[in-house]
Amino acid sequence: MNKKSMILRTPLIVRFCHWCMVCLFILTALSGLSLFFPSIKLFGLFLGTPQLVRALHPFLGCIVFVLLMFMFIKLAHHNIPNKNDLLWIKNFKHVILGKERGIPIGKYNVGQKFLFWCIMGLILVLFVTGLIMWRRYFADNFSVPVVRIAIFFHSLAAIGLILLAIGHAYMAIWVKGSIKGMITGYVSRAWAQKNHSTWYEEEMEKIYQNELRLKAKSEEESTDIKHKPA
Repeated sequence: MNKKSMILRTPLIVRFCHWCMVCLFILTALSGLSLFFPSIKLFGLFLGTPQLVRALHPFLGCIVFVLLMFMFIKLAHHNIPNKNDLLWIKNFKHVILGKERGIPIGKYNVGQKFLFWCIMGLILVLFVTGLIMWRRYFADNFSVPVVRIAIFFHSLAAIGLILLAIGHAYMAIWVKGSIKGMITGYVSRAWAQKNHSTWYEEEMEKIYQNELRLKAKSEEESTDIKHKPA
């Protein structure tokens, strides 16, 4: 991979967190489904007995929550809505047809921002309701009606998050180059210019300014060597 023709899109720490979260989310989702639907208990067998699945599921959920909160800290500022998002919405048909070139799009488009905030909102609901439901540690501190309400909203949020995760995976496959970018961290300049033109221009400006600083530093060092007494 020639990094001179590439742009760093996702730092290593964020990629590592993302893939760890993906693996743990799959385990958490499948174990949760096996608990909610006993008829598909096979989903939970990879974690062991039903008793072990019941014990591990909330701990896995807490780890997923922590990883997503880390990603929230790292990515939230890129997902703040702005006026350019309105142009993306108005030209949604062109975006779907793959003709988004010329539409000002930052590091993440409106669809990605919507997905981001939905995921963060749902994981918060899952975390809070999960704590209320956690029989071993917290459930005794709440009345039965409160626990039942928590179970209801926990289930809805879980289904919603699973569907969003499936949609996210589909979109990553649909937009060629997205998955590779999340694996290596880099995307081509052509990909960035086509899919995220505003972010591309910002990154190119950073690269240009960095090259100017390196050139100035090199010239300064060269001048110092020439004037250095023998």
